Amino acid sequence: MPALNSPLESPSAGAFHRDAKVIGLVASAHCLSHFFQLALPPLFLLLKAEFGVSYAALGAVMSVFYVASGFCQFGAGFAVDRFGARPVLLGGMALLAGGTALTGAAPAFGWLFPLAALMGIGNGVFHPADFAILNARVDPRRLGHAFSMHGVGGSLGYALAPVCSYALGSALGWRTALVLLGIGGFVALCLVASQARLLVTQGHRGNTPRAGQGFAMFLQTPVLLCFLFFSLLTTATIGIQTFGAAALNSAYSVPMVIATSAITGYLLGSTTGIVAGGFLAGRTRRHDVVAATGLTIGAALLLLVAVAPMPAAWLIPIFVVAGFALGCTGPSRDMIVRGVTPAGASGRTYGFVYSGLDLGSTIGPVCAGLLLDHGQPRMVLVLIAGFLLLAIATVMQARRGAAPREASIAAAE
Repeated sequence: MPALNSPLESPSAGAFHRDAKVIGLVASAHCLSHFFQLALPPLFLLLKAEFGVSYAALGAVMSVFYVASGFCQFGAGFAVDRFGARPVLLGGMALLAGGTALTGAAPAFGWLFPLAALMGIGNGVFHPADFAILNARVDPRRLGHAFSMHGVGGSLGYALAPVCSYALGSALGWRTALVLLGIGGFVALCLVASQARLLVTQGHRGNTPRAGQGFAMFLQTPVLLCFLFFSLLTTATIGIQTFGAAALNSAYSVPMVIATSAITGYLLGSTTGIVAGGFLAGRTRRHDVVAATGLTIGAALLLLVAVAPMPAAWLIPIFVVAGFALGCTGPSRDMIVRGVTPAGASGRTYGFVYSGLDLGSTIGPVCAGLLLDHGQPRMVLVLIAGFLLLAIATVMQARRGAAPREASIAAAE
């Protein structure tokens, strides 16, 4: 197994206030990433009216974003390990904010595709950079909470984006809205850059990768299983977020106000679960059990909704509980990835593994949309539950590969 991380990558101790600042900065950056992922969709109606394009074409713009993000996420991991996480993170924030502002000045619809790719490239740096910083700068005893707050930051970004983007677009037009959002991103960049000394990680310029740290590292079974886990999980969760309400409405004629409230409840439950999951991750080394339990509960509840018609009012609490259960798995899954990460390869490992998020984000809406188009709304929920159940097998197997490394980390701590 790989050696333990260097002191920078796995600090033995650290003042609480310093750790809190690092966690706050990284969580804020992650919030910005998720915010800009949803900056365009709330403006689709306005874009459609101005350019006279179909929803499929607008969806293709977001597909370009996620494909670019996935490829960049993989490459950004190498950049993080070579140059350190700080310049990569700040550069990504600049590209994301700049791409958003430039989109507001797009002279024709075709320009949205390269600009979405630019934004996707900026978005792709966050996971490898964020997790490299947290592993390097935060006391290992607080990593469960660090991963929890990282997830909460992303959830807040998702929650804030539709409100801010739609409100600005309705009041000022979509072009002005995107320019203002981009400027806001640069303001956030300046605030994070002012504390950049807290984001330093050790690069490895000119170093020859250790055994198992070249491309062969990505073929190691635990790393591949983690990648597959994130792909399956995100395929399921993005399906809930994008077409969950439509599936409930089509399957049971549930009023859209209740269907959308159920999805909102799911997102709120997920955010609360992420917080609770931080405490769980800090109190157990069986992160696979935590993840498997949450996935099982979430899958069971979605299957229940799919096969057993029930009063519409029950849907909201069911989706809240499902969201909470799935949210609890977040910090534990991040700890499992940490366990399979070779020393000196945090960026590459996290970049590769978390590119599964972008793959799932590309696949999930397509699968759910096809089922809805073919009049199978209940099967959307069944399919989502199936992906969650498949994810259980991957996370349990991945943890077996992580166990020896977790034991060595625990001994060092």
